[in-house]
Amino acid sequence: MLVFLVYPIAMLVKDSFYRIDLLNPAAAQFVGLANYTGTLTSPRFLTALWNTVIYIVCAVGLEFLLGLILALLLSQAFKGSQFIRTILLSPLMIAPLVSGLIWKFMLNDQFGIINSTLYKIGILNDPHQIMWLSDQRFALFSTILADVWLTTPFMMLVLLAGLQGISKSLYEAAEIDGAGKWTKFRYITIPSLVPVAIVALLIRTIDAARTFDIVWVLTQGGPGFSSEVLSTYMYKTLTRYGQVGESSAMAVIFILLLLAVSSFFISKIWSSRKSHA
Repeated sequence: MLVFLVYPIAMLVKDSFYRIDLLNPAAAQFVGLANYTGTLTSPRFLTALWNTVIYIVCAVGLEFLLGLILALLLSQAFKGSQFIRTILLSPLMIAPLVSGLIWKFMLNDQFGIINSTLYKIGILNDPHQIMWLSDQRFALFSTILADVWLTTPFMMLVLLAGLQGISKSLYEAAEIDGAGKWTKFRYITIPSLVPVAIVALLIRTIDAARTFDIVWVLTQGGPGFSSEVLSTYMYKTLTRYGQVGESSAMAVIFILLLLAVSSFFISKIWSSRKSHA
């Protein structure tokens, strides 16, 4: 922990107060909060931050909705449910980098299967009509689509475990009182799933916020800055532009934002535990 976490973070905070030349690191110049003020007033940083927020809200929201629907379906015992569950969990075995490459081929506007399928079923007039990865209107959505496909199974698995942990006696008691399916779902299933759902949302929010592989493989933040997220922008700032201090300041701000989000979710977890207690 000291070597791989505490020390790097301490160096990160230290570097954020300096202007550092990669060719001559010993000549670092102390600039105080200049890197932070420059970052917070940078239109490109604010664009990347806004894209990250859109990415998190859309990806995690869709994953939670689809994961809940699939979990509810698989919680019902029917023939072949185990096999279907195994098939649905298969994307979890694929690395994000590989997933990005798969979707890069599928979304290709020249030979991709997505446009070809949409054209065959009559939605598109031309199989090359939508340029998913090179059109600013669709680039960010394309990365979200790949992320949803990759990590919805995780959300489904966590929510399914939560559903299976709900006591059957609660439903039996509700049925005796004449409760219907919607009433049982509203007053038993949803409240019982809240702690599990908060944990799942916390994990996925943090994971989506620091996403890099999928975005980098699909668009590298382009075209322009339309799909630029904080992780790709920080990477470019450090490796392409050699701005160590600026990228360090961005990383510190990013960590503080993630800590704030985590604190919010953790407070919700504690409040839900107290209410159940």
